[in-house]
Amino acid sequence: MQFPESWLREFCNPPLSTEQLAEMLTMAGLEVEELKPVAPPFSNIVVAEIKEAVQHPNADRLRVCKVDVGQPELLNIVCGAPNARAGIKVPCALVGAELPPGDDGKPFLIKVGKLRGVESQGMLCSARELKLSNDHAGLLELVGDAPVGQDIRQHLKLDDTLFTLKLTPNLAHCLSVYGVAREVAALTGAPLMEPVFPAVHVGAADKLPVKVSAPDLCGRFSGRIIRNVNTKASTPQWMVDRLARCGQRSVTALVDISNYVMFELGRPSHIFDLDKIHGGLDVRWGKAGEQLKLLNGNTVTVDEKVGVIADEQQVESLAGIMGGDATAVSNDTRHVYVEAAFWWPKAIAGRSRRFNFSTDAGHRFERGVDPSQTVEHIERITQLIIDICGTASTACGPIDDLPVNLPVATAVDLRVARASKVIGMPLTQAQCADALTRLGLPVTQGAGIVSVLPPSYRFDLQIEEDLIEEVARMVGYNNLPQTPPVAPITAKIRTEAQRSPFAVRRAIAGLGYQETINFSFVEARWEQELAGNPDPIKLLNPIASQMSVMRSSLLGSLLQVLKFNLDRKTQRVRVFELGRVFLRDASVQNTDTSVAGFHQPMRVAGMACGSADVPQWGGKERVVDFFDAKGDVEALLAPRKPVFVPAKHPAMHPGRCARVLIDDVAVGFVGELHPKWRQAYDLAQAPVMFELELDAVLERQVPLFKTVAKYQPVERDLAVMVPEAVTHDALLAAVWAAPSNGLLRDANLFDIYRPKPAKESTASVLPNPEKSMAVRLTLNSEEATLTEEQIDAAMQAVLASLLGTLGARPRA
Repeated sequence: MQFPESWLREFCNPPLSTEQLAEMLTMAGLEVEELKPVAPPFSNIVVAEIKEAVQHPNADRLRVCKVDVGQPELLNIVCGAPNARAGIKVPCALVGAELPPGDDGKPFLIKVGKLRGVESQGMLCSARELKLSNDHAGLLELVGDAPVGQDIRQHLKLDDTLFTLKLTPNLAHCLSVYGVAREVAALTGAPLMEPVFPAVHVGAADKLPVKVSAPDLCGRFSGRIIRNVNTKASTPQWMVDRLARCGQRSVTALVDISNYVMFELGRPSHIFDLDKIHGGLDVRWGKAGEQLKLLNGNTVTVDEKVGVIADEQQVESLAGIMGGDATAVSNDTRHVYVEAAFWWPKAIAGRSRRFNFSTDAGHRFERGVDPSQTVEHIERITQLIIDICGTASTACGPIDDLPVNLPVATAVDLRVARASKVIGMPLTQAQCADALTRLGLPVTQGAGIVSVLPPSYRFDLQIEEDLIEEVARMVGYNNLPQTPPVAPITAKIRTEAQRSPFAVRRAIAGLGYQETINFSFVEARWEQELAGNPDPIKLLNPIASQMSVMRSSLLGSLLQVLKFNLDRKTQRVRVFELGRVFLRDASVQNTDTSVAGFHQPMRVAGMACGSADVPQWGGKERVVDFFDAKGDVEALLAPRKPVFVPAKHPAMHPGRCARVLIDDVAVGFVGELHPKWRQAYDLAQAPVMFELELDAVLERQVPLFKTVAKYQPVERDLAVMVPEAVTHDALLAAVWAAPSNGLLRDANLFDIYRPKPAKESTASVLPNPEKSMAVRLTLNSEEATLTEEQIDAAMQAVLASLLGTLGARPRA
């Protein structure tokens, strides 16, 4: 909320500087987000009156003006503004004046000069040249009674500061200048000027028939007819300036009056064109299919969950949010109906967001507006209408007040001992009672208990903690003691067999991947297609329709990032994410770090597409494939040895997908994107991906000391013919299973050979296809140099294991 400091000080003027006032408000929970001067610094600019304006003798677009600035002689000033004419009053920068800096950042100094041969002794200014607005269509015209020669900063009250408050939802009573002033008075003890609402003279007896059909929507509805108003009247400059300094542009006098009272007292209201209302008004819930064209030009369709104000023919207004175009006031309006109501916050909350817009009225009503002041605020609006738009025949009808369902206040008790414990400082009952009393809350005291009956404008006081917060605010958050923790602080020391998530990030980045951070909210379609999750965890109030469920896999987010980059012509994309996923699990119980029924593990996932490496002269470019991703997983899990077994995953190619096992425990998947998703996402190449449980990646084996072999190792090659279906893992498992008496140190597959079929059998398929696999074995002993007998025995043991396990035979 934004407002000028001068308006606040009209209600409460404590002996504090602007900075001190801002600091005090922030420490009381009303965060001052920004302090901004109304106008930049400039000097020697005064109110001037143009006495004469004649055409420049040497320029078609310039005028030579005789200007009265309150000095004995008139100044001669050349001006090119199209509205420069005799009789108007404008700002005039005298010789020596310094205007605000321009686009180059340097201040503009006014000197005596000549324009096309005519001397100019100053400069007549537009609002843009003074940095008051962006209007540069002409000179800034002042009111006719502006004192000639008066400093323009004094005349326009430019020595003011704009306060911008960032209020939490529970501070709805501070969404007005008077509401903030009430807080300032409580904090400083400075007197508060409470507004007075004298009743205007009632000159007519007519009332508009009103029926409140939905008391759960509207608790109180007040209105009044005002006849014979001048809607063409101009809004006074003081009101236009205050609205502008609250961030609200001037529209028409009646609209400006309604907005002014909203900023002043926190009461949104609406003014109808009386002649456009058919019959009476009915305050009710909408009906499915009803449509309404709003003041902002949008046409919306309401249903049974949206409150409306309707007449006998159509819906005329969205209750508590925005009026309708059909009954809007215009220059032809003569009679108006002024409405002020109390709308139940739950009946307004979220309604404007359904239609993709928000309003100041809805922002206030969904947080709670004082139901007890509707009549008084209508009196205030009526008086302003009479003062600004009134005519000799203006007549006001009586106020029609319908209180049908007002909130009932419930007393809230504050235990002084509890308040001291929560706030963390000793408090007496007198201190608590004084703090609450200064806030204007009716207080009743008992033995160690202070009881408060919340006033009608405080919707946030419902439980004991609310009162404790009020006491803390009055004490001032900056005055709370800085008490060190009493309990011993013990750091969670990570075991040596576990690395940190940061180390994992660094390791993946070292493999050429870039980290991404994505929302945990994803599109429901991703969960069904890429995670095979038909029942994802749905959000009650998603921030967007495409972010309606919690993710159970990181692959959907990474695929979106990859698609985004490929669409922007990125040739090589390698991305990863370390984040949390959300799974249904009935076995999970409520703890400090878990929620019943939901398992929330951390995972790490990566995705790559494009070239396997950056282009370079030493080798040919190659597209990344399954084995690149498999190698990255092995590097990430090293020195632990993962096992890869064929598997199926909803997001991955059915023939290029493997489950990752460590110690026979499944920890994730690695594979290539499924062809149908590649086609659905319109990808030129199939990306490869992996997703692993983070806990498994964090675990690592502690290095153990082993002596370096003293004796020379021996290498032997062994080639065997095996069935085509035998895998690398199966071969090495059989090798290591051989009883080699501890001599086998290493085994590596270094060759695979598939014999070509004979020419006469090329047209037929071999019934039992075979392949040759060659393994290099490294043998050694800790006791002595190996003998030929030991080497041959170990080799025969390995060969026997291959023959018995895989049905291999020695290659000739």
